[in-house]
Amino acid sequence: MSGLEQKKLDVRLIALDLDDTLLDSQRKISDKNVAVLKECARRGIYVVLCSGRAEDGILPYVRRLDIAGTQAGRYLIAINGCSVFDLHVREQIYCRSVEADVLLRADEEAEKAGFRSEVYSPDTIFYREETKWTRLDVDLCGLKGKVVENYREFLSSKPFPKMLIPGEPEQLVPLQEKLKSMFGESAVIFTSKPYFLEVLPPNCGKGEAIKWLASRLDIPVECTMGFGDSMNDENMIRECGYGVVMKNGLEQMKKIAAFVTDKTNDESGVGDFIEKYIL
Repeated sequence: MSGLEQKKLDVRLIALDLDDTLLDSQRKISDKNVAVLKECARRGIYVVLCSGRAEDGILPYVRRLDIAGTQAGRYLIAINGCSVFDLHVREQIYCRSVEADVLLRADEEAEKAGFRSEVYSPDTIFYREETKWTRLDVDLCGLKGKVVENYREFLSSKPFPKMLIPGEPEQLVPLQEKLKSMFGESAVIFTSKPYFLEVLPPNCGKGEAIKWLASRLDIPVECTMGFGDSMNDENMIRECGYGVVMKNGLEQMKKIAAFVTDKTNDESGVGDFIEKYIL
């Protein structure tokens, strides 16, 4: 990457995963990262937070960056690419939902395997009963949690962008393989964290949402950059013009990245990289 120090990259949209990427281990955005991203927005480079969290779980970080009032800071991507939200008009401008039949069948298989599923709306996580896993998810996502009676009936009552099945990682692996085999191209099945198995709509991911938004903004995909660290960032890293994986990211992710940061998420790795190669 030494040659890049003399020539800046042509990047017009930067998409940023939150946990273990933009956020440090305390789930905060460093002053360095804030300053660098504000400068990007000032220069007209779109700064798009891109998370597995729902919209309300991302808003505290939008406020921390303090760029939502600018054109370059008006968009966020939620629920691993199932939703694009325009902060200026306060509405969802892109949305994908999981078919009710897929939700019901996935829930049935989860139950057989001893797990409890959850589904998401922009501001709430719904589940059968409160457990240590639901408490963990609510805490991580910053959303409200709600117990639902007649949960299976609720699953088919309205569209949901995501189902999550939490559990011990080694016990989730067989269920993940079974759901992948069962649904094929009817759903996207992956682990966002080792203990979170997700069911998303087909052809849905951070990469697809970024491409959709870039097209809307007349930005070539080649001029987009995505920062991530884990498997739910994979198609963003592959689809963006420049896929950047954090120094603290998974090794299998580093293998597919165009670049790996010199510093970790606890060392403002995002801001350091952008300063060197974009600003």
